[in-house]
Amino acid sequence: MKRKKILVTGGAGFVGSHLCERLSMNPNYDVYSLDNYFTGSTANHVSNVEYICGDTVDIAKLISFAPDMVYHLGEYSRVEQSFLDIEKVWKYNKDGTFAVLEFARKAGCKILYAGSSTKFGDGGLSRNTSPYAWSKASNTELVINYGSWYNIPYVITYFYNVFGPREISIGKYATLIGLYKEKMKLKSPLPVVSPGNQKRNFTYIGDIIEGLVLVGENGYGDEFGIGSDEALSVLEVARLFGGQIDMLPERRGNRMGAEVITDKTKALGWSAKTILADYIETLRKNNWNDVAT
Repeated sequence: MKRKKILVTGGAGFVGSHLCERLSMNPNYDVYSLDNYFTGSTANHVSNVEYICGDTVDIAKLISFAPDMVYHLGEYSRVEQSFLDIEKVWKYNKDGTFAVLEFARKAGCKILYAGSSTKFGDGGLSRNTSPYAWSKASNTELVINYGSWYNIPYVITYFYNVFGPREISIGKYATLIGLYKEKMKLKSPLPVVSPGNQKRNFTYIGDIIEGLVLVGENGYGDEFGIGSDEALSVLEVARLFGGQIDMLPERRGNRMGAEVITDKTKALGWSAKTILADYIETLRKNNWNDVAT
C-alpha cells in the first residue's frame, strides 16, 4: 500500500499536536506539521512527525511535496483578544487560509478546515461580533466556494470549547479550563466574565481528535460539528472547580451560547465520551495536574 502524506497546519498547538500524535500511529501515514509557533510549542512535539517552522502564507515555499490530505488548524483562535490582534487575525486567518486553499488546489488534495462554532453563536448573530468570529465564518464560505469553483474535496468541522492536556493555561491566550487549572494550583480566585450565565459545550480533546480523524477520512461538505451535547455556564464550571469566584466586567465578542451542530458527525459513528465534571474530578485528585493521555 502506498504511504500517504498528511499535512497538519498548527501541528505544534494544543489540538494540532494531539491530531499529529493520533495520525502518526497509522503505519501508512507520513505526518508533517507546519506551525509558526505563535501559540504552538516545541514542548508539544511528538515522535514520528516532521516539523516545519513557518507561516501558512508561505506554505507553497515551505512544503515541497503534494500531500494527500491537509488538516488546516493553523489559524488565530481567540475571540476577545482578536480586537487588539486584528493584524495577526488577518495574516493568519485571511492571508494564511487563502494560501492554504491555493496550495490544496494546486496539489489536488482534500482539505479539512477547522471552522469555529462562534459562527452559530446567539442564533448566528455572533459571526460578526469580533475579528476572530468574522474571519472564521467568512473563511468557511471561501472553503465552500473553492470546492465549487475548483472541485476541491473539502470538509468543514466546528469545535466546541476544547479542553484537556496541552491546552494553554498561562497568559493572554489561556483557555478557560486551562486558566482555572492554573488558578486552582495557585489557590487564586477563578475569574468569571459577567454575566456568567453564558453557556459553552466543553468537549474533551480525545473526543475532538476521534471526530477529526473520522470526519477527515469520511466526511465531505459543511457542518460537521464536534461538540459535547452538555452545555454548562461559565459560573457552573467555576463552581465545579470549587474555588473562590471573581466576577469581571462584560467583554466584547463574548457570545451567550451556540447551537451544537453534530448530526453529520454522529451519523459517521462519533459521540462525545468524556464529560467535564469527570475530568475536573480527575484533576482534583491529581492536585490540578493533567494525567497523561
